[in-house]
Amino acid sequence: MSSTEAELRPTEGGFERPAQRPPSRRQLVADFGGRYVGAGATGVLFSATGPVAVIMGAASAGSLTASQTASWIFGVFVLNGLLTIVASWVYRMPLSFFWTIPGTVLVGQALGSLTWPEVVGAYIATGILITVLGATGLVARLMALIPHRVVMAMVAGAFLSFGTGLVRAVTSDVLVAGLMVVAWLLVTRSSALAAKVPAVLIALVVGLGALAATGGFEPLGAAASSLPLVAAPEFVAPVWSWPACAQLVVPLSITVIAVQNGQGAAVLTAAGHHPPMKVVTVLCGIWSVLAAPLGAISTCLAGPTNALLTAVGERHRQYTAGITCGVLAIGVGLSAPMLVRLLTVVPTGFVAALAGLAMLEALRGAFVGAFRDSPEDTSKRPPLGPLITLLVTISSIQVAGLGAPFWGLVAGVVVTRLLDDRG
Repeated sequence: MSSTEAELRPTEGGFERPAQRPPSRRQLVADFGGRYVGAGATGVLFSATGPVAVIMGAASAGSLTASQTASWIFGVFVLNGLLTIVASWVYRMPLSFFWTIPGTVLVGQALGSLTWPEVVGAYIATGILITVLGATGLVARLMALIPHRVVMAMVAGAFLSFGTGLVRAVTSDVLVAGLMVVAWLLVTRSSALAAKVPAVLIALVVGLGALAATGGFEPLGAAASSLPLVAAPEFVAPVWSWPACAQLVVPLSITVIAVQNGQGAAVLTAAGHHPPMKVVTVLCGIWSVLAAPLGAISTCLAGPTNALLTAVGERHRQYTAGITCGVLAIGVGLSAPMLVRLLTVVPTGFVAALAGLAMLEALRGAFVGAFRDSPEDTSKRPPLGPLITLLVTISSIQVAGLGAPFWGLVAGVVVTRLLDDRG
């Protein structure tokens, strides 16, 4: 059966089961093709560029060691790569799992007041909460309590520093960062080229070329130079902390369920697939718990990557792009020390420019989601709740040991209920 109309079969408990058995080895070989391998490779390349730069930024903010950072990257690529392979094979659709990028930004901010073991403890608590919400079907009820606009305003506030960081990078290093921006603009302007290769990847290549031409690489530090060639996971014993859980668990859960999984589901649905979202939510929760001791942040269904996987070929063969993506992700994870070495010898302006370019589309989407008038909204007055959320989130306040993203959500929900929902 090649149609996606019968991809899923619900059970009594509400968990979606695949309507067909997983493809045999012969069927798998027959469904593979150059276009699907290329799409899988492009998806991994996207994740290994800008999003990894975001991890490096968060690790730097938290003063993590090179080995801790490499373990983090190992976890989000290897474990999620395994999950991607199995899920894509079982459900015969591209189901690419990676990590929550908005959550990574929130963690980078939280590490200013929390220890790394406390953050890992919050990761585990987040995974447990996501699992419970997915298994009990309470996700929809939870999301109904927090307006989508408020969630997106929190994300916009978290991402805003990457936009301003990009501007500062260009002003401080016009040649390298400026060339990266020009390359990104040219690729993004060409729809045909942008569909084949991520613009941020071209910006990365151009930036590295500019650094090589100008001798801009920095000496490799002792910590990074001592890293092994192949990743050696570093386990972290979690520390349970109420401030850490209160500051991170709810925002991280929301970014996984409402932002990342919602985006991933929309992408796959638009491509004609029927993603098993109850199963996906539970898998994200379980995998988040398993990955946490490696320092890996919460797992999610990746929107941008799945968009790349579904951009080519026949729907019933696109699952092979997901399998390719998972296999290559494992390879990237095993090479995590090399990634850390690379991003250690480049200037901070290069990393800021790369991360900023990678976040531009997400930042734009967050602002649109926060402030765009909905078709059913006949009110002429723009909502105030998202603006309050944005302002509180970017304020970097700490109240009662809880960070700005948490209080941004609280303030936004209160203002929305009191003012925006009137009449």
